Amino acid sequence: MSVYDFTVLTSRGERKPLADYRGKALLIVNTATKCGLAPQFKALQQLHEQYKDQGLTVLGFPCNQFRDQEPVKDSEMQETCQINFGVTFPLLGKIDVNGPNADPLYAYLKRQAPGFLNSSIKWNFTKFLVDAEGRVVKRFSPTTKPMKLEGRIKKLLADAK
Repeated sequence: MSVYDFTVLTSRGERKPLADYRGKALLIVNTATKCGLAPQFKALQQLHEQYKDQGLTVLGFPCNQFRDQEPVKDSEMQETCQINFGVTFPLLGKIDVNGPNADPLYAYLKRQAPGFLNSSIKWNFTKFLVDAEGRVVKRFSPTTKPMKLEGRIKKLLADAK
């Protein structure tokens, strides 16, 4: 099993097989536009722009489970991210990352890369780096700045060639 075996919903409610990203490295992030860490959107966009032609795709999964920091509809969230942060990387449909309604993708990610003390997602902007084979390589905390991942991303992309 790999990340590519999952199907998620887009912000328009359409089914999106992650197999569409087969052969690409992924940086999967649970996001929230009203979070104090929302400035990370700009750095995530920078990584996406800088490395998309080399095989990286950033995937944002909006989540409203942490202090109601993503209360808007998916369409509104898309617009906010484009206007405020210049986001062009895929932002998918809003999901739960913890609890009984956690999206199956996130249940899988947490099993593959448990966090400190337990596997639950602690906050918005937890990041999972996935290699071009769909394997979870590493989990990064919400406070890890996206640009700190650049060296790992470069290595992952070089190893995929």
